[in-house]
Amino acid sequence: MQAPAFHEPLSHYLKDLGLTKGQIEISQLTGGQSNPTYKISDGNSSYVLRKKPGGVLLPSAHAVDREHRVMKALSNTNVPVPQMLCYCEDESIIGTAFFIMEYLDGRVFIDQSLPDMSNNGRREIYEEMNRTIAAIHQLDYISLGLESFGKPGNYFSRQITRWSRQVREANIPIPDSLNRLMDWLPTNIPAEDETSLIHGDFRMDNLIFHKTESRVIGVLDWELSTLGNPLADFAYQCMAWRISPQLWRGIAGLDHAGLGIPNESEYIAMYERQIGRPVAQHWSFLMAYNLFRISAILHGITKRALDGNANANDAIQNGGKSDALADLGWACAQQ
Repeated sequence: MQAPAFHEPLSHYLKDLGLTKGQIEISQLTGGQSNPTYKISDGNSSYVLRKKPGGVLLPSAHAVDREHRVMKALSNTNVPVPQMLCYCEDESIIGTAFFIMEYLDGRVFIDQSLPDMSNNGRREIYEEMNRTIAAIHQLDYISLGLESFGKPGNYFSRQITRWSRQVREANIPIPDSLNRLMDWLPTNIPAEDETSLIHGDFRMDNLIFHKTESRVIGVLDWELSTLGNPLADFAYQCMAWRISPQLWRGIAGLDHAGLGIPNESEYIAMYERQIGRPVAQHWSFLMAYNLFRISAILHGITKRALDGNANANDAIQNGGKSDALADLGWACAQQ
């Protein structure tokens, strides 16, 4: 595999920092749909580099600076994250801003049905995911120095406005259901509001598990993290129960009991026990909102793929799923 064009300048930069000594090898890691991610090794030590993609980017997208900031803030909390080693704004080194972090050697599960596990093993993984997202939402973001990481209050209104604007600015055809959701959501926002640190893209394949234990050793991909409504964040993960494996990364239609995987209601109840209060009052809105949001994100990936800026080879295929996810969201809105 051919080394990236930035191999030599990055090698000098890392040596100057004292992170590497000999020749480095750079290999691109899978995932990281939005921000290209690389493993760097000198034969003794391994690190991960995460950078912005090249090309013209949407405003406020690909915020590697925010990812670095939040993971550095969480370094001494009960939410496990890789150690942050440096952040570099100098675009002359590799062409974009980037950061270097610890490489975590563990397991990443792509298939949420966990086909190679026992029923007990699957249950433990889902319980650990639930514990981890609840831990994020219970952090005191002010004491962590993250009080300026987002705007408290009016989260749904601001997010709906933001993603609707990005959908329209993409200047490619908008699915009918996505248009309907952009009209329906602003007039159906629940009155209740609260603020916590939220991950923004919390799902199984953004977690690294211990090699042998059902324990999360790292929460990754914090690009969309902010201060916001924790129920939006939790319901985002719960979209998995509404989306089929054939459509995109979901577990809808599987025999949950037969697999040892909690059903949606059981998973919600787990979270309620973790945080000590009920959360399901506005569940149809929360589902509609999150399906709108992921549809909008995939709509943007389609735009980047057409412009030649998308990182993953399957960007156009994933972007095309925007229509089907918006249809699911509109179905929730009508419940």
